[in-house]
Amino acid sequence: MALDEPDLAQVSLGAEIRRRRKQHGLTLTNLAAQAGISHPFLSQLERGYARPSMTTLERIARALDTTQVSLMLAADPVQVTATPTSAPAGVGVVPAGGGAILPQAGDDAGYARLLVRGDAAFFPQEQVLNRREHREYFQHEQDEWVHVVRGEIEVDFGDGSLVELRTGDSLYYAGGIPHRWRLIGPESAHLIVVQASSS
Repeated sequence: MALDEPDLAQVSLGAEIRRRRKQHGLTLTNLAAQAGISHPFLSQLERGYARPSMTTLERIARALDTTQVSLMLAADPVQVTATPTSAPAGVGVVPAGGGAILPQAGDDAGYARLLVRGDAAFFPQEQVLNRREHREYFQHEQDEWVHVVRGEIEVDFGDGSLVELRTGDSLYYAGGIPHRWRLIGPESAHLIVVQASSS
């Protein structure tokens, strides 16, 4: 998604992608080809003038030998907002509406919001899903847990296995398993998705 004016989150995300790209000795053209995106879009992204979908960010992360969550953390440059000064070390608060927010792939398909900042043992996300079609599979080394707060989704594991989840259902799967999900209920699905740390 192209932006008329870059915001701080997108500039931070773009700078992190550029830093990692250069660290790997890749040109814009090389990384764009490996991630399956256009060279102009990647250029806009690195300058903060584009917002990637979660799917696109996953492809970029794979090409850079990192995780989608690591890149999302860079899209949330405010690390201390709303953390009580009296809180002990190791305590952090992400206020309502805070945290890195990225769109799902597709028009009005929903969004994902990272619910923790900095280094953590796990990375919870709030996801809202409006998309009724499957997109490409996600596959990462980290274990993941999904809880349906509201709505109904179908999870496809790429081997013919389909699991339907409804309000209150949870699902856990080990890292390395391809997965993707789509909305099957009449209204938006609200999910909590927790991914283990990569370290």
